[in-house]
Amino acid sequence: MRARAFAPWALALALAPVAHAQMPGPSRETMAAPAQPGAIALIPDAPDREVWHRDNGLIAVRNVTRPTIMPFLPKGKGTGAAVIVAPGGGFLGLAIEKEGWQIARYFADHGIAAFVLKYRVLPTPASQVEFADQLARVIRGEKVAMASPPDDTPPEALADGLAALRYVRGHAGQWGVDPARIGFMGFSAGGFLTRSVVENAGADMPAFVAPIYPNMAPMKVPDNAPPMFVAIAANDFLLARAGGPKLIDSYRAAGKSVEFHLFSAGDHGFGPGAPGTPTEGWLDVMRRWLRTRGIIKE
Repeated sequence: MRARAFAPWALALALAPVAHAQMPGPSRETMAAPAQPGAIALIPDAPDREVWHRDNGLIAVRNVTRPTIMPFLPKGKGTGAAVIVAPGGGFLGLAIEKEGWQIARYFADHGIAAFVLKYRVLPTPASQVEFADQLARVIRGEKVAMASPPDDTPPEALADGLAALRYVRGHAGQWGVDPARIGFMGFSAGGFLTRSVVENAGADMPAFVAPIYPNMAPMKVPDNAPPMFVAIAANDFLLARAGGPKLIDSYRAAGKSVEFHLFSAGDHGFGPGAPGTPTEGWLDVMRRWLRTRGIIKE
């Protein structure tokens, strides 16, 4: 079985009950859906069952049934490059602020158009209180009926990732984006999705990919696999579960370009990087990689 896809509260499901005292959890209260300016529905007629809440103080969403992409565009002249950003959340929800909007704003501030993908996830209880209670029971080691994170990317999430690529490429001109310089990146479960996009994109392959603290197990690398940037902390449970950086080994064995950053610490879910830790500034490192690959010219 492949390593499972987790973000902060979903990680608690994997580690329960050993480290539950250290794990953040979702709020027991919902919140109104925040403004999502310019969001584009990939399936316009799909029902909307979203539940918005805070997770460790940051905005998160679950029960996504209507996938969207939300553009974050450079102010002034951009570089012409773009990236689709897929947040994590164990395919049970999305850490959309920490691993989506914050990341997209960074790229837009540096001239790279970014599109946050709100992809479909597995259903969880409609009641936020019930959801929080069931999660707490799981963390205590009890068995509950709530779905667990899947072993790999669900087909609906993969379909949304591929649809996002096609949409951004098909409308690149209206955003000042070069259709040949559109990449795809994701965090945790979004990193699983990024891998799945590479394995299944075919002619729709992105120009570059960046799975961040993803499934580190081996993968099937297609002949047209793009350059890959990977970042993960040495104490991330997904690295231990895979028995090492086997994803990197797969890419190298296939003769494909991969840049790998193994931070000495940082745990799972460091998002844009924590100040004062080894993960601080990793987005600057990725942007330098994009420049050396010729994706952006500054």
